[in-house]
Amino acid sequence: MNKKNKLNRNNEKPIQKYRFYVQSGFALLCIWIGIQFFLFVRYLESNGTSAFYNRPPGVEGFLPISSLMSFFMFLLTGEIHYAHPAGMFIFLAILLVSLVFGKSFCSWLCPVGFISEMVGDAGEKLLKKIFRFKLRMPKWIDYPLRSLKYLLLGFFVFSIFFLMSTMAVRAFLDSPYNLSADIKMFYFFANISRTTLIVLSFLFILSVFVRNFWCRFLCPYGALLGIMNFISPNKIKRNPVSCIDCGLCAKACPSSIKVDKVLTVWSDECTTCLNCVDVCPVDETLDLFILLPAKKSFKISKKWVAVGVVSIFMFVTGIGMLTGHWQNKISKQEYFYLYKNMESFGHPTGPQAMKKLNDDAVKESNNINK
Repeated sequence: MNKKNKLNRNNEKPIQKYRFYVQSGFALLCIWIGIQFFLFVRYLESNGTSAFYNRPPGVEGFLPISSLMSFFMFLLTGEIHYAHPAGMFIFLAILLVSLVFGKSFCSWLCPVGFISEMVGDAGEKLLKKIFRFKLRMPKWIDYPLRSLKYLLLGFFVFSIFFLMSTMAVRAFLDSPYNLSADIKMFYFFANISRTTLIVLSFLFILSVFVRNFWCRFLCPYGALLGIMNFISPNKIKRNPVSCIDCGLCAKACPSSIKVDKVLTVWSDECTTCLNCVDVCPVDETLDLFILLPAKKSFKISKKWVAVGVVSIFMFVTGIGMLTGHWQNKISKQEYFYLYKNMESFGHPTGPQAMKKLNDDAVKESNNINK
């Protein structure tokens, strides 16, 4: 009797169906937020003559730079800025989810990750049907390209956390540009330029041939959460005694991690999607563990990842709602002013611009003191 016959078969139910439900639910929520925001912008366009719809705070989840700066302001002063408070709580929710379950936001909640995953699935089927192979990026190309998202993250972190003083951060958050950033974002996609359309089309085509191209190589959020992977205590572990070296886990991994070659998955690309755990044919061979000090660990059920990711996200955002830091403090009159003058609000970009904003804030403070 060979080794394979002596081992128990893995009869635990796969989690992928439930992960799809969570992804779909969150995607529908984002669509609903988009519809609400469209109706709000239409109210501004009509100068208040059409039906009024409240601006959905959830739209601030699509303003990562403003959310990051609001978080930095909170660290510096303990103050929750009035302009986009929901964005800061969504940012904190994503960080806490990632601290507990690694880069799980990308594979469980992120709408961009959901779309990228569906495009990747379609691309793999297409390649398999036409060319009969699954494209794998060689390491000498993959690693340099993966560093791009870390360079982008480093640029934002350096520009905000190292170049900007408290006054400069406050000046940016108070600026008309930041106050109207959500409306500007809406028109960026509503009136999409030819250049933007070409870039998005190019990224889409690349994502068909290279799975998760945007997420893997360009997303700064993905870089930040990838770093959180190394802090998170939850890790996928392989039992080499019961492993039959079938390689199914490595084939199922959407991030091309060689799960079958390691004892514990330590990777900035692991999104805790649990595809590898689902396909493992042998019981007690590949599972998710909480790693504790003194080399102790204990197994956790896959279903707790689904429950935990959703619960943590809802808990943190719920705190924002219950404490009155969800809706912003911008009045209708201010929004009408911002809408009418939106084209005149420029964006301070780059380290030099950030330094100028910092210097201007210091000068303004000195003038007030005088």
